Amino acid sequence: MENLVLKKLVIFGVGLIGGSVASALKKAGCVTEIVGVGRSNESLQTAIDLNVIDSATSNIAEAISHADIVLIAAPVAQTPLIFASIKPYLDTNTIVTDAGSTKSDVMACAKEILGDKFSQFVGGHPIAGAEKSGVTAAKADLYLNKNVVLTPNHSTSAHAVQRVRELWQLCGANVTEMSAETHDSIFAAVSHLPHLLAFALVDDIASRSNAEQLFGFAASGFRDFTRIAGSHPEMWRDISLANKTALLNEITAYQNELSRLKQMLENSDGDALHALFERASTARNNWAKLKEQ
Repeated sequence: MENLVLKKLVIFGVGLIGGSVASALKKAGCVTEIVGVGRSNESLQTAIDLNVIDSATSNIAEAISHADIVLIAAPVAQTPLIFASIKPYLDTNTIVTDAGSTKSDVMACAKEILGDKFSQFVGGHPIAGAEKSGVTAAKADLYLNKNVVLTPNHSTSAHAVQRVRELWQLCGANVTEMSAETHDSIFAAVSHLPHLLAFALVDDIASRSNAEQLFGFAASGFRDFTRIAGSHPEMWRDISLANKTALLNEITAYQNELSRLKQMLENSDGDALHALFERASTARNNWAKLKEQ
């Protein structure tokens, strides 16, 4: 890990995720130049002013010329366009990776668009974030002791995987590997569904005629459950659509659980309610203890 020294890192999407990678690598002192590419000149200038990146450009050929690693940290719906824009200028020595929250779609897209350069691509997903988005929310320790999942397949260069692994380890992350399909199934259940539930509850409350009164009495329970509803709307729209199949399966499973809960209430079945709450409470507390270790 200590041997990774990047002469040039290019980041597409210098927001919370990409900006935090840049900040962490600068802090580690292992990168000479970081170039930002994005849709907003104002945001890129802010990133330069904050010393998150060294320069910014809209010239793709210039941006990725002699780059060691290209990190795509933009919303997942932008990934195909970014692949297409870099393909003509992609050197065989340049490694490409991403930070998207869905992986099957990204891997398929990379294979289709990058073609004979697909082996240079390593799918990645850092399991870290915050309600706030944008480069002003970036911080060097965002990935400290957090999980990062890489999703290489049989075509992926082992050297590329190792270099991307080292990059995330220098950010302080714990890196694991799994298939893209396994990744999407897991995160539909433990990340994507919870976000949809939080968004749906807040939207329901906000649409009611007495919304102001309801929000006025909402306290810590509502705050904790709905915290993630303050997340980036564009990003979560793209994630939901990209992982639609797995997410629909999880919504169905959750609807079935709600139906069972509703039946218990209709039947005034206190024993069944208590048993469900007990199982859930035990599972939640055991999980919390493991996370603290």
